Amino acid sequence: MRHQALVLLAVLFSLGVVAPAQQGVHFAGVPAKDHGRLNPMAAKPDAVAAGAALYKAHCAECHQADARGDGAKKPSLRTPEVRSATDGDLEWFLRQGDLRHGMPSWSSLTQAQRWALVAYLRSLQ
Repeated sequence: MRHQALVLLAVLFSLGVVAPAQQGVHFAGVPAKDHGRLNPMAAKPDAVAAGAALYKAHCAECHQADARGDGAKKPSLRTPEVRSATDGDLEWFLRQGDLRHGMPSWSSLTQAQRWALVAYLRSLQ
């Protein structure tokens, strides 16, 4: 019985259903080189405004205008998991998406636009 439980847990880890708590389920797979990246837009005064416009156009439909989600399938972006993610984690997640959980890849946006979105998300914290 214990062996079956361990096998089940290993399968869930490999499928991304369960992830280490300190990294959060969405950021567990971020490569180290992306995890450590800094937002080059962070110090630019217009980045938050640009990110807000992008958020309204691309994100608010699912995550709501206030970024609090719907409490179900459309998650809040004001959670401890998002706050504790690095800027690199957030940009990577925007670029990669997570279609299994309904999050599209925003790789069609320029890297500068994704960094502006990260700056905007940081302003919400």
